[in-house]
Amino acid sequence: MFKYNCLNPIAAVGLDNFGDDYVKTENMEDADVVLVRSAKMHDMELPDQLTAIARAGAGVNNIPLELCAEHGIVVFNTPGANANGVKEMVLAGMLLASRDIVGGVEWVNSQKENPDVGKQAEKQKKQYAGCEISGKKLGIIGLGAIGQLVANAATHLGMDVYGYDPYISVDAAWNLSRSIHHIQSLEDIYRECDYITIHVPLLESTKGMINKEAIDMMKEGVVILNFARDILVDEEALVEALKEGKVKKYVTDFANPTVAGVPGTLVTPHLGASTEESEDNCAIMAVKELRDFMENGNIKNSVNFPTCDMGCCTAEGRIAINHRNIVNMLSQFTKVFGDAGVNIADLTNKGKENYAYTLIDLESSATPEIVKMLEEIDGVLKVRIIK
Repeated sequence: MFKYNCLNPIAAVGLDNFGDDYVKTENMEDADVVLVRSAKMHDMELPDQLTAIARAGAGVNNIPLELCAEHGIVVFNTPGANANGVKEMVLAGMLLASRDIVGGVEWVNSQKENPDVGKQAEKQKKQYAGCEISGKKLGIIGLGAIGQLVANAATHLGMDVYGYDPYISVDAAWNLSRSIHHIQSLEDIYRECDYITIHVPLLESTKGMINKEAIDMMKEGVVILNFARDILVDEEALVEALKEGKVKKYVTDFANPTVAGVPGTLVTPHLGASTEESEDNCAIMAVKELRDFMENGNIKNSVNFPTCDMGCCTAEGRIAINHRNIVNMLSQFTKVFGDAGVNIADLTNKGKENYAYTLIDLESSATPEIVKMLEEIDGVLKVRIIK
């Protein structure tokens, strides 16, 4: 029986997928696995038996990844589960930035006591008319789960779409419309596009990537959209560009004092993945990841350990080992089993930066003595009997 704890409300449609071998606990200290959305975990004490954390969403900046890895705790996220919700916000943002719909609505509301509002509207509407997005150039930085959906949808709206992603996956490339231009240089996106939207992960290399130098390369009156992370943009430089008229609109889903209320900004309160459908999809995906890991030892969509999949175990036993990615680990593992007279039926070892993961199928069940010997090997972080 596995115990799970939810640090935030998680959609019931996802939790219903746990099955009879799982029971909910209100105390994280008792949990084998944890589900989380926005709760800050950096100051939390991680219980010894905690095996996995699943973030019902893509970003994991609220989770201490290195600390979890050092405790052999696998951290999952749910990339793509909320992609459609964010895609729709990006499209809405482009339309709101192009046609001053918000300004028009506010003007009409201000005229609620005016009996001639209809006539006045005909004179006023030119102030809010804006332009159409059809025929305009859209630059997409990052063609992952969200970027590719935005790209394909924009082509159907008549936009000329340019995509930049030096690390695009084969699956993402196959999913892209053939009419999308795959650009090799970010500078071409900056110089050519009327609209630019960012969909990259937050890394040291991407922090502040939209800075003054990048903005200076852009077209006059460019619209910049940021539904990824606020600090991907140097927002102080962005505000200056808005004041100077270089940037027409800045659309962002991240409210903060730098941009809130600034003329030319459209700031939403982190609505991108807040739809009921996105929350359901994230919950379902998170639970499936946890179940496959707890029941089969397989890892998919982990941010601190490598992907590893051996399907369902058909051997007599399976054991999972979280360890540091250092030399001579496998030979030490196999020696333990050899000395114990246990034959290995199959083995998979995967590494990801400083950490690695090994799944071993056995022709007989692993014993507590074997587990203890494996745990004593320098560099081993956690050992778990799957079957």
